[in-house]
Amino acid sequence: MTHRSALSKLTVKNNSNAASAFTLVELLVVIAVIAILAALSLPVLSRAKARAQRTVCLNNLHQISLGVLMYSGDSHDATPSPGGTNEVALYSGFKALMKSYVGLNGTSSPQDTLFACPADAFYPSDITTNGPYPPQYVHESLHDQPIFDFSSYAFNGGDNATRPLQLLTNIVVTRPGLTGVKMSSVRHPGRTLLVTEASALWPWSWHDPSPPVQFNDAKSVVSFVDGHVGYIKIYWQSTHPVGTISYAALYDPPASYDYQWSPN
Repeated sequence: MTHRSALSKLTVKNNSNAASAFTLVELLVVIAVIAILAALSLPVLSRAKARAQRTVCLNNLHQISLGVLMYSGDSHDATPSPGGTNEVALYSGFKALMKSYVGLNGTSSPQDTLFACPADAFYPSDITTNGPYPPQYVHESLHDQPIFDFSSYAFNGGDNATRPLQLLTNIVVTRPGLTGVKMSSVRHPGRTLLVTEASALWPWSWHDPSPPVQFNDAKSVVSFVDGHVGYIKIYWQSTHPVGTISYAALYDPPASYDYQWSPN
């Protein structure tokens, strides 16, 4: 092979390698495009994850609500009322009474997955009796806490009795709800809440959170006395009509909302 022929082949090979390689500018462009695509896909993936979590919660509440209705059917139409006047137990005590109807027995625990909302990752500090006020978010799952009997969900357990708040004995309120009420006596079963995510009581939202701990129109997954489930906005006033701490479960919303706490 002549020197000129070898040099020609080497030149062709080098040109071929150069043509197939990325330049630095091209590499930076590719990285930038990948970064843009990743940034655009993150909100889509986040929304898909949120929808999947809501679907699980809707299914959970559908099964739990059927369990509550079966319990009532076997209890002469009575609601699962824990008895007493403990404010937390009014809303959380239902689980111990009806959980056998959904296949659970024995002591409650964080392993009771039917009672766990997958979006449940935080809760307000004033759920506990010694929590600070104004409330702050505690970045733990409510389902992991014994105070709510290891449940992300709450019964519409107001007992319609007028008495002082447990923590503020100088303030008298009436808690509307289903404790002590016959299921068949509920006047609007398609509007009256049966079981809700615990977030609806305050309210906050696991699915569409906002920087304030409590806020109006926070969205929660809920079920109704007629058995259907939904994802709705919860009405909240910054102060209770009697001028104290305001929780959404202490009053019915305006008529424009799709639910009520009271059985009337």
